[in-house]
Amino acid sequence: MKILLTGANGYVGRRLLPELLSAGHEIVCCVRDKNRLALDKVTLETVTVWEVDFLDEVAFNQCPKGVDVAYYLIHSMSSSTEVFDTMESKAAENFNRYMNHIGVKQVVYLSGIVNNNTLSKHLQSRKNVEDILYQGNFNVTVLRAGIIVGSGSSSFEIIRDLCEKLPFMITPKWVLTKTQPIAIRDVIQYLMGVLLREDCYNDSFDIGGPNVLTYKQMMQLYAKTRGFRNWIYTVPVMTPKLSSYWLYFVTSTSYKLAMNLVDSMKMEVVCNDNRLQQLLGIKPISYADAIRLAFIKIEQNLVISSWKDSLVSGRFEHNLSEFIQVPTFGCLKDEKKMKIDNPEKVLDNIWTIGGAKGWYYGNWMWQIRGFMDKLFGGVGLRRGRTHPFHLESGDSLDFWRVLLANKEEKRLLLFAEMRLPGEAWLEFRIDEDNVLHQIATFRPKGLLGRLYWFSLVPFHYFIFGGMIRNIGR
Repeated sequence: MKILLTGANGYVGRRLLPELLSAGHEIVCCVRDKNRLALDKVTLETVTVWEVDFLDEVAFNQCPKGVDVAYYLIHSMSSSTEVFDTMESKAAENFNRYMNHIGVKQVVYLSGIVNNNTLSKHLQSRKNVEDILYQGNFNVTVLRAGIIVGSGSSSFEIIRDLCEKLPFMITPKWVLTKTQPIAIRDVIQYLMGVLLREDCYNDSFDIGGPNVLTYKQMMQLYAKTRGFRNWIYTVPVMTPKLSSYWLYFVTSTSYKLAMNLVDSMKMEVVCNDNRLQQLLGIKPISYADAIRLAFIKIEQNLVISSWKDSLVSGRFEHNLSEFIQVPTFGCLKDEKKMKIDNPEKVLDNIWTIGGAKGWYYGNWMWQIRGFMDKLFGGVGLRRGRTHPFHLESGDSLDFWRVLLANKEEKRLLLFAEMRLPGEAWLEFRIDEDNVLHQIATFRPKGLLGRLYWFSLVPFHYFIFGGMIRNIGR
């Protein structure tokens, strides 16, 4: 069948796509920016790409035809602390118009579990999207999940950061809230299982794993599964705002996402029924097994997707294509060149920069810059990188965003997501004469931007000079 996959660049979408292709389906990948669709050449040749932003005005001229089923995997929780619900409603309304025009038979929506009459803003927004989708001229299947556990998921990475970095924790009382985590592989099974099943039409189903746990128990079980112990004490005085700052500084999450997560963590998220599990014959795996499987993927460098690579994990608010052309006028540059003997080895060095390996020179200075960035509300260095030696356009790389990663052209272009009084690019390129070019470009905003650049010139001399020497060796 022909399937439209929205959110194809997202955490769940990138896990679902290969499973749909393996099942023999024809896939239309729906993305806001086709330059971010990180697929290999073989996969790109087997899918169709539809570039559309559901927050823009509806234009039917580019719509795909003959679509049977659409997956709706769009959300805006990380992009704002105030208006994400309005954005989600508008996107759903525009999506309905497109799907009514295309004439799809079924829409599958991954939502959140709804237990309370009084919901958090995040869960209420998900419920509102459900209500909007039910107004469309198509059959709707809603899967309501709680915390999704898997390598690269935001919930897994936050718990991992907390447990690995803080063996002793004083925590707010919301860590005693109950939740029902589910493994990402089980989520994919449910998403695949409901395709064009008439007994799943126009209904909402809760999906969860076999364990009902508090957040405290989740952290304790994580530590036990990983072979160490942690001590967690709860206090009633930690406010939601203070809790958000706690998550923001200790973990790799953004402050906007931390605020929305804390707001939702006060609500109990437990399945009301297991109808779909029985209907599809799925036996969910335990939370502990989900952790073990996640680490198998991590240790084998097989993490398919990570929430950190989503644009909303940083400060990027535009399409990547708008920044690929590095400006020249009104910019300040630091350009260094070096003749190299082994371009393939040097290219490998470029492609492994950042993350655990660091930046080849003065790593302690990069770490200080990352800490300062975090203090001023930036992303800092904690995002690291998803894969130790693969890079794709759109990937996060510490406090940079990959704009272009083309090994055939021997070029890597990064855009800064740190807090700056301007815009910054960092480019590595090897030309046909085997000369390595390392170019730092800064487009300042006003006098403050220029003062910022010139105050760092002495540091640039050592950092950028040492970096190109070590990369070129």
